[in-house]
Amino acid sequence: MEIILLENIINLGNIGDKVKVRDGYGRNFLLKQGKALRFNKVNLEYVNKKKDELNKKNTNLKNKFKEIAKLINNKKFEFNKESKENGDLYGSIKPKEISNLIKEKVKAEVSPSQIILKENLNKIGLFKVDINFHAEVKAVVSIKISKIQSK
Repeated sequence: MEIILLENIINLGNIGDKVKVRDGYGRNFLLKQGKALRFNKVNLEYVNKKKDELNKKNTNLKNKFKEIAKLINNKKFEFNKESKENGDLYGSIKPKEISNLIKEKVKAEVSPSQIILKENLNKIGLFKVDINFHAEVKAVVSIKISKIQSK
């Protein structure tokens, strides 16, 4: 499927680029989320006319995300969880929990889909977690998982 991008997308392209993607990815994600249009002459003309507006919108979004990234970059967030004797948790920590903790502690909006977990957070320890706000804006936070002290 050939599409025209309406946003800068990591590993794919920039606004106005014509790219070829798999049908499912194009139909179910890019088109549905409003990140792209099907490639045809009408849409190509539309994107060329709107390119300045799209770039301005992209810049505003990038600046907003830069502010949030400054707030949370290199910060440490701590979870206290019950764990087994060997340090394994009874469940793993999911992006939604991390998102809620960041919102609670720093009052910053981070959606769970922006949180990139390279490994399961299912043990006691310190983990680095990438947060991908935008094609050009990223942050890294530390997640410390401690055992709940028994009474």
